Amino acid sequence: MTRLFVDSKVREHSTLELSGDKSHYLSVVLRSAPGDTLIVTGTDGSSFHARISAFVKKTAQIDILDRCAPIPESKLRIILLQALLKGEKMDLVIQKATELGVSLVMPVITERSLVRETRKLDRWRKIAEEAARQSGRASIPEIAEPQDLLTAVKNADATSLRIIFWEQGGEPFSTVLGTAAGCDRIILCTGPEGGFSGAEVSAANTEGFRTASLGQRILRAETAAIAVVSIAQYVLGDLSGVQK
Repeated sequence: MTRLFVDSKVREHSTLELSGDKSHYLSVVLRSAPGDTLIVTGTDGSSFHARISAFVKKTAQIDILDRCAPIPESKLRIILLQALLKGEKMDLVIQKATELGVSLVMPVITERSLVRETRKLDRWRKIAEEAARQSGRASIPEIAEPQDLLTAVKNADATSLRIIFWEQGGEPFSTVLGTAAGCDRIILCTGPEGGFSGAEVSAANTEGFRTASLGQRILRAETAAIAVVSIAQYVLGDLSGVQK
């Protein structure tokens, strides 16, 4: 069923009027018609069954019906510290990380980042919303303002399992996860196209990050990010399909 996130709280047995992108999505992209049903999720995470009552000019009128049972998020809170990537690679990482259940993506600027500033934050947040809607999530992950890597690792939650990935060394990722039974918070730090420098890895280690390796193959930056989120979610989260 179609899911729509709205920028307000939603009340049972009320009426919403949606305009702009959301009305366009329903009327033009989905070609919805009056009488079609959907799920509407408000800013507090509450979801409701709803029905389209009419399209008036460029506005969709939505009747809010009864409350839906909440869709549980993964018990594993994943924060992805992702070095800024060029082109559409960052779009891909944000889309797939959202589908895989991350809670927060924090773009970071590194020594070897080919991109050092961006005006794409609004675009990335829209991509995250679309991916959350498509994958049936009950919440949209936060996409943070880009910041310097060293600032990000220094301010990282010290109670989380913190891992930085480096192709030049470190423990096997499987070994690190094997020591993390019961962990419910994890911070994964993946690098730019040229990888992290030794000084950056050392600085992260000083702040409590463990260095991990993904094996002998050198993965593209966007592949590495998707892989580590998938593996963490499978081992510690809900991707295995086993309730923990």
